[in-house]
Amino acid sequence: MSSLDLPFALCAAALVLMIHYVYRRSIRSNLPLPPGPKKLPFIGNIFDLPPESMWETYTAWGRKFNSDIIHVSLAGQSVVVLLSSTATDDLLEKRSAIYSDRPSLPMYVDIIGWDFNIATDVPQSQCRRAHRRLFSQAFNSVESKQFRPKQLAATRRMLGRFVATPNEFREHIRQMAGELIINVAYGIDVLPVDDPFVALAEEGVKAGSDANIPGKFLVDSFPILRYVPDWFPGAGFKRQAKEWRKIAHTFRDLPFAESKRLVESGAATQSLTTECLQHLNEDGQAYYDEDTIKATAATMYLAGTDTVVSVLTSLILAMLANPTAQRKAQMEIDSVTGGTRLPDFDDEEALPYTAAIVNELFRWHPVTPIGIPHFLGVEDEYRGYRLPANSIIIGNVWAILHDEDMYPDPYTFKPERFLLDGKPNPHVRDPQAAFGSGRRICPGRYFAASQVFISVASILASFEITKAIGNDGTPIEPTYEYSTGLIHTPLPFKCSIRPRSQSAVALIEGEDLYGSSKASN
Repeated sequence: MSSLDLPFALCAAALVLMIHYVYRRSIRSNLPLPPGPKKLPFIGNIFDLPPESMWETYTAWGRKFNSDIIHVSLAGQSVVVLLSSTATDDLLEKRSAIYSDRPSLPMYVDIIGWDFNIATDVPQSQCRRAHRRLFSQAFNSVESKQFRPKQLAATRRMLGRFVATPNEFREHIRQMAGELIINVAYGIDVLPVDDPFVALAEEGVKAGSDANIPGKFLVDSFPILRYVPDWFPGAGFKRQAKEWRKIAHTFRDLPFAESKRLVESGAATQSLTTECLQHLNEDGQAYYDEDTIKATAATMYLAGTDTVVSVLTSLILAMLANPTAQRKAQMEIDSVTGGTRLPDFDDEEALPYTAAIVNELFRWHPVTPIGIPHFLGVEDEYRGYRLPANSIIIGNVWAILHDEDMYPDPYTFKPERFLLDGKPNPHVRDPQAAFGSGRRICPGRYFAASQVFISVASILASFEITKAIGNDGTPIEPTYEYSTGLIHTPLPFKCSIRPRSQSAVALIEGEDLYGSSKASN
């Protein structure tokens, strides 16, 4: 080839590629959107979506249109909802390069100020990658085990509170989750009751849950509404945002400042923040700075309590729904511990039925039934459908974990579905969809799963959970109702929680605050 032929060949190749791109794009633009409810001009499906329990509406639409991928429009904002593990795997996993961003949520991020939450960061940046790297390094499947002594200690203290005031079980679960995550994230030892950091965690989780639901606030569809004055009719969201913004800033700054004070005074104990601050002081070349540490710890603080509180409260409710499962788990635990000690992390492999209960808890009522949304910045094609650029992509966790083909009788609590001949069933999909999908899967999932396991095993080893008895002498049937915000938690219900025996009480009382047996010291 001559020197003149080479530029010509390159130009020809470039022209062919351009024609191919334009051709493919023209074909893609003519493809139909995924099925979905009829859209009204301008407003789309805004009035079709309920303000609560959107996951149930999306699931019903999937059945109506016989599709595991549906499309809705929220005042021009394209929303694609994925209703099966196949669809989430194909897009959020296999095409994660273009599906790993988060959509802009003006209410949550800009107006309220939860921009430090790395779970909702947009767009991806070097700073945000540093946040995720720090979180993943501290809480991967290996490193998260360093916190097991803290997890065990918090669990044992919770058991003691169950013995003292069993009717306050919900508060005891929240206290355990709060004190654990605050200690692990910041190295702060909280008060046994009425601790301000635990109260702040509960307040922050509720505010974040209420504000982070796509489509709930019109300002997310019409960002210009952020500029309307507070007194304007319909601007109630701005008055609410002011209160939530105070919570967000306090949530981010207060525990970090206390942790930093502990480091500077020499009183710091092991935690994510204290270790990172100490390392930062020793190594000025670290890939993170104080803002990175603050955002990472605050995200853990925000996300670390809701999973444990929701799942363990669901455990109590599940044992009322399926007392046979409780008896089976107790027999299994007794066969391993002999009733002479409390369960430990080393017992997990010997407790397959208890582990199946944990899996079923994550599946039965997932903590976040509608996953944190992803964002598609470029146009894509899937199964002959056009997925528009700048679409919000939602993995409907509820639909995935209630798929009747994978999980027959999905609304019944049945741990046995995860077992085959007494061992984990390889043919049943692990309910990890509860933790998200793709590159944005929850980096704290190993820590959360470990805490749920040791809590479930310890509670079932020590207590009998039965229905409460009413004044007329008949059992009180729970409603099995759940909250309808982003965080899915059982509404208050009554039950009876009693120690299985005096020896169980003795074992609990024989534990010191750090989870080691007094008898062995």
